[in-house]
Amino acid sequence: MRLFAQLSWYFRREWRRYLGAVSLLIIIAFLQLIPPKVVGIIVDGVTEQHYTTERVLMWIGTMLLIAVVVYLLRYVWRVLLFGASYQLAVELREDFYRQLSRQHPEFYLRHRTGDLMARATNDVDRVVFAAGEGVLTLVDSMVTGLAVLIVMSTQISWQLTLLALVPMPIMALVIKRYGDMLHERFKLAQAAFSTLNDRTQESMTSIRMIKAFGLEDRQSALFAADAADTGVKNMRVARVDARFDPTIYIAIGMANLLAIGGGSWMVTQGTITLGQLTSFMMYLGLMIWPMLALAWMFNIVERGSAAYSRIRTMLAEAPVVNDGEETIPDGRGALAVAIREFHYPHTDAVTLEKVNFTLQPGQMLGICGPTGAGKSTVLSLIQRHFDVTQGDIRYHDIPLPRLKLDSWRSRLAVVSQTPFLFSDTVASNIALGKPGATQQEIEHAARLASVHDDILRLPQGYDTEVGERGVMLSGGQKQRIAIARALLLEAEILILDDALSAVDGRTEHQILHNLRQWGEGRTVIISAHRLSALTDASEIIVMQHGHIAQRGRHEQLAAQSGWYRDMYRYQQLEAALNDAPVEEATHEES
Repeated sequence: MRLFAQLSWYFRREWRRYLGAVSLLIIIAFLQLIPPKVVGIIVDGVTEQHYTTERVLMWIGTMLLIAVVVYLLRYVWRVLLFGASYQLAVELREDFYRQLSRQHPEFYLRHRTGDLMARATNDVDRVVFAAGEGVLTLVDSMVTGLAVLIVMSTQISWQLTLLALVPMPIMALVIKRYGDMLHERFKLAQAAFSTLNDRTQESMTSIRMIKAFGLEDRQSALFAADAADTGVKNMRVARVDARFDPTIYIAIGMANLLAIGGGSWMVTQGTITLGQLTSFMMYLGLMIWPMLALAWMFNIVERGSAAYSRIRTMLAEAPVVNDGEETIPDGRGALAVAIREFHYPHTDAVTLEKVNFTLQPGQMLGICGPTGAGKSTVLSLIQRHFDVTQGDIRYHDIPLPRLKLDSWRSRLAVVSQTPFLFSDTVASNIALGKPGATQQEIEHAARLASVHDDILRLPQGYDTEVGERGVMLSGGQKQRIAIARALLLEAEILILDDALSAVDGRTEHQILHNLRQWGEGRTVIISAHRLSALTDASEIIVMQHGHIAQRGRHEQLAAQSGWYRDMYRYQQLEAALNDAPVEEATHEES
């Protein structure tokens, strides 16, 4: 019953719908009390032979009319009650999605995608089912049960009623115990389902790698193990679930046995009539549904309560990065980074130390260094995926934590190391951040990213469906479409996080040439392993072990001893060796 208290905020807000549904349920419950009474009257009238055929038909017509009215009222309360519960589903999923969109990478380090999907789908369904069917069974069982008990006690015999209800307290205690067991077991079953869901999601998204490494049998075995574990935990739930109905039917059978035995004796003693005993047995039949509904209510409410606790746990998690209150002033401003020290949450290891630079509008910053040097961490801090632990990052001389997140991120256009494309058309993927973009604007951005000609060669051009995660495109095409998507935003700050790694040297040169024209007055930050992408940068910083080891323009760094010169010479030699076979083949042909 905890769930009803937890959802009281929604019941109060939608009180009109719920009050209307409950009122109709009460009316239906009282209407259902009339037919057994009528049957008793007919039985006594027929046995005493003072009822005419016309009068019997009149009573039968009354019961038919009641049946029609009950049918119509049931239709209306279903619309009211289940309409309210489905609205709850919409709101819970909206809140859940909004919560996920507010979270930062640290949150997704702790929660797996499959588990989050299970909470947003399966758990929400359980809560909604309890908010609809649970309310129905609670009200219907209580109203019908109490009404039948009152009629049986006052209109027929309170002694016979007490005798028939002897098994009920024992049944209630047993059902309560089953409900507690069900709550705990269902919570474990839902956690197992989340694990299975996560395994499915990972297998589907990495199916190419699984097939490339020949891991089909191994992954199938892992999936089978998770499925078996989920089945075992659900079977434990089913074992408890299966105990409800037999308990109810045993109690009902005992009640019927006591009622027939006691009622027959009372008829022979003249305490009640045969018609009254017939009515009593029909009323007792009406008690079957309230008792079954009571058990069913415990079942679905305990399931809903376990599911809602999982949802609330997720909704209660506060974002690691808090929203600011200030709006960024109009116009382009300087970006000043002064990081004294930074370490990721829940770790003591220092990731960045003494990283300082200032970028004026129109300048380009290049960031390079060996793998794990901290390049992507710097870019994450600029995007406020995390907050700087010591030091600050300022824009328009305002620390980023004081700025509204939406306001700040609207000034950024980001292309990450692994671009993500949606299962949609090429045009829709480019226009993701600007849905109202015209075809001309989309094509202009594609030309800047040097992907326009590639798109025209696709089967339907810009209307070509790219498949899930852009599966039908090459890595270079996906990167360039992601770059076009960022350029279309015309943001003040463009961040390219190793976003040219999958394109050839000639295409890279063309894109960088286009960026210089596009980026006039805009700030561009490029992180790259291929140093040829940084030759035109206003300043280059070389990251090593989380700090800046070298800084300067390309010409200065190429002349200084250190990591940059060594890597630049190595990449030049590598490029020369790659071109050598082509040149030799040309000489042989001539």
